[in-house]
Amino acid sequence: MGVRRSVKFLLRPTIKQAASLAACLEDHRQLYNAALEHRRTGYRKAGVTVRYGDQSADLKDIRADDPAGQGRWSFSSQQATLRRLDKAFRAFFARVREGRTPGFPRFKGRGWFDTVEWPKDGDGCRWDSQPEHPTATFVRLQGIGHVRVHQHRPVRGRVKTISIKREGTRWYVILSCDDVPAETLPATGAAVGLDMGVASLVTTSDGDPLANPRHLASSAGRLAAAQQALARKKRGSKRRGKAVARVAALHAKVRRQRLDGAHKAALTLVRGYDVIVHEDLRIANMTRSASGTIERPGRNVAAKSGLNRSILDAGWGVFLHVLAYKAESAGRELIAVDPRNTSRTCSRCGHVARENRVTQAEFACTACGHTAHADVNAAINILRAGLALRDAAEAA
Repeated sequence: MGVRRSVKFLLRPTIKQAASLAACLEDHRQLYNAALEHRRTGYRKAGVTVRYGDQSADLKDIRADDPAGQGRWSFSSQQATLRRLDKAFRAFFARVREGRTPGFPRFKGRGWFDTVEWPKDGDGCRWDSQPEHPTATFVRLQGIGHVRVHQHRPVRGRVKTISIKREGTRWYVILSCDDVPAETLPATGAAVGLDMGVASLVTTSDGDPLANPRHLASSAGRLAAAQQALARKKRGSKRRGKAVARVAALHAKVRRQRLDGAHKAALTLVRGYDVIVHEDLRIANMTRSASGTIERPGRNVAAKSGLNRSILDAGWGVFLHVLAYKAESAGRELIAVDPRNTSRTCSRCGHVARENRVTQAEFACTACGHTAHADVNAAINILRAGLALRDAAEAA
Protein backbone atom coordinates (compact mmCIF):
# COMPACT_ATOMS: atom_id res chain seq x y z
CA MET A 1 0.00 0.00 0.00
CA GLY A 2 1.40 3.37 -1.02
CA VAL A 3 1.73 6.42 1.22
CA ARG A 4 1.88 10.17 0.57
CA ARG A 5 5.29 11.83 0.74
CA SER A 6 6.78 15.19 -0.18
CA VAL A 7 10.16 15.84 -1.77
CA LYS A 8 11.93 19.16 -2.01
CA PHE A 9 14.41 20.19 -4.71
CA LEU A 10 16.45 23.33 -5.26
CA LEU A 11 15.51 25.36 -8.33
CA ARG A 12 18.11 26.85 -10.68
CA PRO A 13 16.16 29.72 -12.28
CA THR A 14 17.68 32.23 -14.69
CA ILE A 15 17.74 35.89 -13.65
CA LYS A 16 14.58 36.51 -15.68
CA GLN A 17 12.84 33.44 -14.23
CA ALA A 18 13.79 34.48 -10.67
CA ALA A 19 12.15 37.86 -11.30
CA SER A 20 9.03 36.10 -12.63
CA LEU A 21 8.93 33.80 -9.59
CA ALA A 22 9.11 36.84 -7.30
CA ALA A 23 6.32 38.55 -9.27
CA CYS A 24 4.18 35.40 -9.05
CA LEU A 25 4.66 35.25 -5.28
CA GLU A 26 3.85 38.96 -4.89
CA ASP A 27 0.67 38.77 -6.98
CA HIS A 28 -0.56 35.78 -4.98
CA ARG A 29 0.20 37.65 -1.76
CA GLN A 30 -1.85 40.61 -2.97
CA LEU A 31 -4.67 38.26 -3.96
CA TYR A 32 -4.65 36.72 -0.48
CA ASN A 33 -4.72 40.15 1.21
CA ALA A 34 -7.45 41.46 -1.10
CA ALA A 35 -9.59 38.38 -0.40
CA LEU A 36 -9.06 38.85 3.35
CA GLU A 37 -10.12 42.52 3.09
CA HIS A 38 -13.17 41.45 1.06
CA ARG A 39 -14.27 39.11 3.85
CA ARG A 40 -13.61 41.67 6.59
CA THR A 41 -15.46 44.48 4.78
CA GLY A 42 -18.42 42.30 3.81
CA TYR A 43 -19.02 41.23 7.39
CA ARG A 44 -18.28 44.58 9.03
CA LYS A 45 -20.39 46.77 6.73
CA ALA A 46 -23.17 44.45 5.56
CA GLY A 47 -23.09 41.51 7.96
CA VAL A 48 -22.43 39.21 4.98
CA THR A 49 -20.25 36.12 5.32
CA VAL A 50 -18.08 35.84 2.20
CA ARG A 51 -17.06 32.27 1.44
CA TYR A 52 -14.49 30.56 -0.77
CA GLY A 53 -17.06 29.80 -3.48
CA ASP A 54 -17.96 33.49 -3.78
CA GLN A 55 -14.35 34.59 -4.11
CA SER A 56 -13.45 31.79 -6.52
CA ALA A 57 -16.32 32.89 -8.78
CA ASP A 58 -14.89 36.44 -8.80
CA LEU A 59 -11.52 35.24 -10.09
CA LYS A 60 -12.66 35.29 -13.72
CA ASP A 61 -13.45 39.01 -13.56
CA ILE A 62 -10.27 39.78 -11.59
CA ARG A 63 -8.13 38.09 -14.22
CA ALA A 64 -9.97 39.82 -17.09
CA ASP A 65 -9.48 43.25 -15.48
CA ASP A 66 -5.73 42.66 -14.90
CA PRO A 67 -4.41 40.50 -17.78
CA ALA A 68 -0.79 41.63 -17.33
CA GLY A 69 -0.91 40.95 -13.58
CA GLN A 70 -3.27 38.39 -12.08
CA GLY A 71 -4.29 37.15 -15.52
CA ARG A 72 -0.87 35.70 -16.36
CA TRP A 73 -0.83 33.13 -13.57
CA SER A 74 -2.53 29.76 -13.27
CA PHE A 75 -6.22 29.91 -12.34
CA SER A 76 -5.88 26.78 -10.19
CA SER A 77 -2.92 28.23 -8.25
CA GLN A 78 -5.01 31.31 -7.45
CA GLN A 79 -7.84 29.06 -6.26
CA ALA A 80 -5.29 27.33 -3.99
CA THR A 81 -4.35 30.70 -2.49
CA LEU A 82 -8.03 31.44 -1.80
CA ARG A 83 -8.40 27.98 -0.21
CA ARG A 84 -5.41 28.82 1.97
CA LEU A 85 -7.30 31.86 3.28
CA ASP A 86 -10.46 29.78 3.72
CA LYS A 87 -8.48 27.23 5.75
CA ALA A 88 -7.21 30.07 7.99
CA PHE A 89 -10.80 31.18 8.64
CA ARG A 90 -11.99 27.65 9.38
CA ALA A 91 -9.16 27.25 11.88
CA PHE A 92 -10.11 30.62 13.43
CA PHE A 93 -13.75 29.59 13.91
CA ALA A 94 -12.66 26.21 15.32
CA ARG A 95 -10.55 28.00 17.96
CA VAL A 96 -13.49 30.24 18.83
CA ARG A 97 -15.76 27.21 19.33
CA GLU A 98 -13.17 25.52 21.54
CA GLY A 99 -12.73 28.63 23.69
CA ARG A 100 -9.09 29.13 22.75
CA THR A 101 -7.38 32.40 21.79
CA PRO A 102 -9.01 33.07 18.40
CA GLY A 103 -6.15 34.60 16.41
CA PHE A 104 -8.02 36.30 13.55
CA PRO A 105 -6.39 35.77 10.11
CA ARG A 106 -3.83 38.48 9.36
CA PHE A 107 -2.71 40.31 6.27
CA LYS A 108 0.50 38.88 4.85
CA GLY A 109 3.53 41.16 4.67
CA ARG A 110 6.25 40.60 2.08
CA GLY A 111 8.24 38.42 4.42
CA TRP A 112 5.28 36.29 5.52
CA PHE A 113 4.08 34.83 2.23
CA ASP A 114 6.63 32.51 0.66
CA THR A 115 4.72 29.67 -1.06
CA VAL A 116 2.48 29.22 -4.12
CA GLU A 117 0.79 25.89 -4.83
CA TRP A 118 -0.51 24.28 -8.03
CA PRO A 119 -3.09 21.66 -6.90
CA LYS A 120 -2.68 19.30 -9.85
CA ASP A 121 0.27 18.28 -12.00
CA GLY A 122 -0.60 19.29 -15.56
CA ASP A 123 -2.92 22.18 -14.61
CA GLY A 124 -0.76 25.30 -14.99
CA CYS A 125 2.37 23.30 -14.15
CA ARG A 126 4.18 20.20 -15.34
CA TRP A 127 6.81 18.17 -13.51
CA ASP A 128 9.73 16.89 -15.62
CA SER A 129 8.40 18.95 -18.50
CA GLN A 130 11.30 18.17 -20.84
CA PRO A 131 12.08 14.45 -20.43
CA GLU A 132 14.09 14.51 -23.66
CA HIS A 133 16.92 16.05 -21.61
CA PRO A 134 18.44 12.96 -19.92
CA THR A 135 20.91 14.95 -17.79
CA ALA A 136 18.58 17.66 -16.49
CA THR A 137 15.11 18.01 -14.96
CA PHE A 138 12.73 20.91 -15.51
CA VAL A 139 9.43 22.02 -14.04
CA ARG A 140 7.16 24.13 -16.23
CA LEU A 141 5.19 26.86 -14.47
CA GLN A 142 2.60 29.00 -16.25
CA GLY A 143 3.87 32.55 -16.69
CA ILE A 144 7.43 31.57 -15.73
CA GLY A 145 8.57 28.88 -18.17
CA HIS A 146 10.72 25.77 -17.89
CA VAL A 147 12.78 26.13 -14.71
CA ARG A 148 15.76 23.87 -14.15
CA VAL A 149 15.63 21.64 -11.05
CA HIS A 150 18.54 20.26 -9.06
CA GLN A 151 17.04 16.78 -8.61
CA HIS A 152 19.26 14.95 -6.11
CA ARG A 153 17.01 11.90 -5.63
CA PRO A 154 14.41 9.98 -7.64
CA VAL A 155 10.72 10.90 -7.39
CA ARG A 156 8.58 7.93 -6.40
CA GLY A 157 4.85 7.58 -6.73
CA ARG A 158 2.51 9.93 -8.60
CA VAL A 159 3.07 13.68 -8.42
CA LYS A 160 -0.16 15.25 -7.13
CA THR A 161 0.61 18.87 -6.20
CA ILE A 162 3.51 21.18 -7.04
CA SER A 163 4.56 24.16 -4.91
CA ILE A 164 7.29 26.75 -5.16
CA LYS A 165 8.83 28.23 -2.03
CA ARG A 166 11.26 31.07 -1.44
CA GLU A 167 13.78 30.72 1.37
CA GLY A 168 15.99 33.79 1.54
CA THR A 169 17.51 34.12 -1.92
CA ARG A 170 16.88 30.47 -2.86
CA TRP A 171 13.89 28.96 -4.62
CA TYR A 172 12.64 25.41 -4.11
CA VAL A 173 10.04 23.17 -5.72
CA ILE A 174 8.07 20.85 -3.43
CA LEU A 175 6.30 17.81 -4.88
CA SER A 176 3.55 16.06 -2.94
CA CYS A 177 3.36 12.49 -4.24
CA ASP A 178 0.67 9.86 -3.78
CA ASP A 179 1.08 6.08 -3.91
CA VAL A 180 4.73 6.17 -2.83
CA PRO A 181 5.72 2.53 -2.22
CA ALA A 182 6.60 1.75 1.41
CA GLU A 183 10.10 0.37 1.96
CA THR A 184 9.51 -2.11 4.78
CA LEU A 185 12.67 -3.04 6.68
CA PRO A 186 13.35 -6.57 7.98
CA ALA A 187 12.20 -7.26 11.55
CA THR A 188 14.75 -6.94 14.35
CA GLY A 189 12.65 -8.19 17.27
CA ALA A 190 13.78 -5.22 19.39
CA ALA A 191 11.86 -2.42 21.11
CA VAL A 192 13.14 0.87 22.52
CA GLY A 193 11.97 3.77 24.65
CA LEU A 194 13.12 7.33 23.94
CA ASP A 195 13.62 10.11 26.47
CA MET A 196 13.87 13.53 24.80
CA GLY A 197 16.46 15.85 26.27
CA VAL A 198 18.62 18.92 25.85
CA ALA A 199 22.05 17.57 26.79
CA SER A 200 21.36 14.73 24.31
CA LEU A 201 18.62 14.91 21.69
CA VAL A 202 17.46 11.41 22.66
CA THR A 203 18.53 8.83 25.22
CA THR A 204 17.38 5.27 24.55
CA SER A 205 16.32 2.65 27.05
CA ASP A 206 19.43 0.70 25.96
CA GLY A 207 21.56 3.54 27.33
CA ASP A 208 22.62 5.01 24.00
CA PRO A 209 22.54 8.82 23.70
CA LEU A 210 21.97 10.49 20.32
CA ALA A 211 23.89 13.75 20.24
CA ASN A 212 22.26 17.18 20.24
CA PRO A 213 24.46 19.29 17.91
CA ARG A 214 22.93 22.64 19.11
CA HIS A 215 23.10 24.21 15.66
CA LEU A 216 21.51 27.50 16.72
CA ALA A 217 23.91 27.92 19.65
CA SER A 218 26.92 27.22 17.43
CA SER A 219 25.75 29.91 14.99
CA ALA A 220 24.83 32.41 17.71
CA GLY A 221 27.94 34.55 17.21
CA ARG A 222 27.47 34.90 13.45
CA LEU A 223 23.74 35.53 13.89
CA ALA A 224 24.31 38.22 16.52
CA ALA A 225 26.83 40.00 14.28
CA ALA A 226 24.48 39.80 11.28
CA GLN A 227 21.52 41.12 13.30
CA GLN A 228 23.60 44.00 14.72
CA ALA A 229 24.67 44.91 11.19
CA LEU A 230 21.01 44.79 10.11
CA ALA A 231 19.97 47.13 12.95
CA ARG A 232 22.43 49.77 11.70
CA LYS A 233 21.06 49.81 8.15
CA LYS A 234 18.61 52.44 6.92
CA ARG A 235 15.12 51.11 6.23
CA GLY A 236 14.38 50.76 2.52
CA SER A 237 18.04 50.81 1.49
CA LYS A 238 19.75 48.19 -0.67
CA ARG A 239 22.27 47.53 2.09
CA ARG A 240 19.45 46.72 4.49
CA GLY A 241 18.01 44.28 1.95
CA LYS A 242 21.37 42.51 1.75
CA ALA A 243 21.62 42.44 5.55
CA VAL A 244 18.12 40.92 5.80
CA ALA A 245 19.13 38.26 3.25
CA ARG A 246 22.26 37.50 5.31
CA VAL A 247 20.26 36.92 8.52
CA ALA A 248 17.70 34.81 6.63
CA ALA A 249 20.47 32.70 5.07
CA LEU A 250 22.00 31.96 8.47
CA HIS A 251 18.64 30.90 9.91
CA ALA A 252 17.95 28.76 6.82
CA LYS A 253 21.29 27.01 7.27
CA VAL A 254 20.42 26.19 10.89
CA ARG A 255 17.05 24.76 9.76
CA ARG A 256 18.75 22.59 7.13
CA GLN A 257 21.33 21.33 9.64
CA ARG A 258 18.62 20.53 12.18
CA LEU A 259 16.54 18.66 9.60
CA ASP A 260 19.57 16.69 8.38
CA GLY A 261 20.39 15.67 11.96
CA ALA A 262 16.79 14.61 12.58
CA HIS A 263 16.81 12.41 9.46
CA LYS A 264 20.03 10.68 10.50
CA ALA A 265 18.89 10.08 14.10
CA ALA A 266 15.46 8.79 13.01
CA LEU A 267 17.00 6.49 10.40
CA THR A 268 19.30 4.96 13.03
CA LEU A 269 16.29 4.15 15.22
CA VAL A 270 13.99 2.69 12.55
CA ARG A 271 16.79 0.46 11.30
CA GLY A 272 17.45 -0.92 14.77
CA TYR A 273 14.01 -1.37 16.35
CA ASP A 274 10.58 -2.77 15.47
CA VAL A 275 8.77 -0.84 18.23
CA ILE A 276 9.69 2.72 19.18
CA VAL A 277 8.05 4.41 22.18
CA HIS A 278 8.41 8.15 22.77
CA GLU A 279 6.92 10.84 25.01
CA ASP A 280 3.72 12.52 23.82
CA LEU A 281 5.11 16.02 24.22
CA ARG A 282 3.18 19.28 23.94
CA ILE A 283 6.14 21.31 22.74
CA ALA A 284 4.16 24.52 22.17
CA ASN A 285 3.01 24.46 25.80
CA MET A 286 6.48 23.58 27.09
CA THR A 287 8.08 26.56 25.32
CA ARG A 288 5.43 29.10 26.28
CA SER A 289 6.82 32.40 27.62
CA ALA A 290 7.35 32.69 31.36
CA SER A 291 7.26 36.51 31.35
CA GLY A 292 3.62 36.71 32.44
CA THR A 293 1.89 40.10 32.60
CA ILE A 294 2.46 43.40 34.40
CA GLU A 295 -0.14 42.44 37.00
CA ARG A 296 1.17 38.90 37.37
CA PRO A 297 4.84 38.78 36.38
CA GLY A 298 6.39 35.40 35.67
CA ARG A 299 8.87 33.54 37.84
CA ASN A 300 12.43 32.51 36.86
CA VAL A 301 11.93 34.23 33.51
CA ALA A 302 15.60 34.18 32.47
CA ALA A 303 15.99 30.47 33.26
CA LYS A 304 12.74 29.58 31.47
CA SER A 305 13.76 31.60 28.40
CA GLY A 306 17.08 29.76 28.27
CA LEU A 307 15.31 26.39 28.54
CA ASN A 308 12.88 27.40 25.78
CA ARG A 309 15.77 28.26 23.47
CA SER A 310 17.48 24.96 24.23
CA ILE A 311 14.30 22.94 23.55
CA LEU A 312 13.67 24.73 20.26
CA ASP A 313 17.34 24.43 19.26
CA ALA A 314 17.23 20.68 19.92
CA GLY A 315 14.41 20.42 17.36
CA TRP A 316 12.18 17.93 19.18
CA GLY A 317 9.22 18.69 16.95
CA VAL A 318 11.23 18.26 13.75
CA PHE A 319 12.72 15.00 15.00
CA LEU A 320 9.37 13.48 16.05
CA HIS A 321 7.79 14.48 12.71
CA VAL A 322 10.62 12.86 10.73
CA LEU A 323 10.58 9.79 12.97
CA ALA A 324 6.82 9.33 12.43
CA TYR A 325 6.95 9.16 8.65
CA LYS A 326 10.16 7.11 8.55
CA ALA A 327 8.60 4.59 10.94
CA GLU A 328 5.49 4.40 8.76
CA SER A 329 7.52 3.82 5.59
CA ALA A 330 9.71 1.20 7.28
CA GLY A 331 6.76 -0.70 8.76
CA ARG A 332 7.78 0.10 12.35
CA GLU A 333 5.34 0.65 15.23
CA LEU A 334 5.49 4.07 16.88
CA ILE A 335 3.79 4.58 20.26
CA ALA A 336 3.38 7.89 22.13
CA VAL A 337 2.90 7.77 25.92
CA ASP A 338 2.07 10.27 28.65
CA PRO A 339 5.43 11.58 29.96
CA ARG A 340 4.16 12.41 33.49
CA ASN A 341 6.36 11.02 36.28
CA THR A 342 8.56 9.01 33.90
CA SER A 343 11.61 10.87 35.23
CA ARG A 344 10.56 10.44 38.91
CA THR A 345 9.64 6.74 38.81
CA CYS A 346 12.16 4.06 39.70
CA SER A 347 12.47 1.62 36.81
CA ARG A 348 13.33 -1.19 39.25
CA CYS A 349 10.71 -0.94 42.05
CA GLY A 350 8.21 1.59 40.67
CA HIS A 351 8.53 4.07 43.56
CA VAL A 352 7.51 7.59 42.51
CA ALA A 353 9.05 10.58 44.30
CA ARG A 354 10.42 13.95 43.34
CA GLU A 355 13.46 13.27 45.51
CA ASN A 356 14.44 10.31 43.28
CA ARG A 357 15.84 12.78 40.73
CA VAL A 358 19.02 13.86 42.54
CA THR A 359 20.44 15.99 39.72
CA GLN A 360 19.71 16.50 36.04
CA ALA A 361 21.79 13.43 35.18
CA GLU A 362 21.58 11.28 38.34
CA PHE A 363 18.70 9.08 39.53
CA ALA A 364 18.74 7.45 42.97
CA CYS A 365 15.61 5.74 44.29
CA THR A 366 14.83 6.70 47.89
CA ALA A 367 12.96 3.41 48.41
CA CYS A 368 15.20 0.65 47.01
CA GLY A 369 18.48 2.51 46.44
CA HIS A 370 18.60 1.81 42.69
CA THR A 371 20.88 4.26 40.86
CA ALA A 372 21.08 4.97 37.14
CA HIS A 373 21.50 7.73 34.62
CA ALA A 374 18.29 9.75 34.95
CA ASP A 375 17.56 9.79 31.21
CA VAL A 376 18.12 6.05 30.81
CA ASN A 377 15.84 5.36 33.79
CA ALA A 378 13.13 7.57 32.21
CA ALA A 379 13.54 5.86 28.81
CA ILE A 380 13.00 2.42 30.41
CA ASN A 381 9.79 3.69 32.04
CA ILE A 382 8.63 5.11 28.71
CA LEU A 383 9.27 1.78 26.98
CA ARG A 384 7.30 -0.14 29.62
CA ALA A 385 4.38 2.29 29.41
CA GLY A 386 4.30 1.93 25.62
CA LEU A 387 4.39 -1.87 25.70
CA ALA A 388 1.60 -1.85 28.31
CA LEU A 389 -0.52 0.35 26.04
CA ARG A 390 0.08 -1.98 23.11
CA ASP A 391 -0.81 -5.09 25.16
CA ALA A 392 -4.00 -3.40 26.40
CA ALA A 393 -4.99 -2.46 22.83
CA GLU A 394 -4.39 -6.03 21.61
CA ALA A 395 -6.42 -7.50 24.49
CA ALA A 396 -9.39 -5.20 23.88
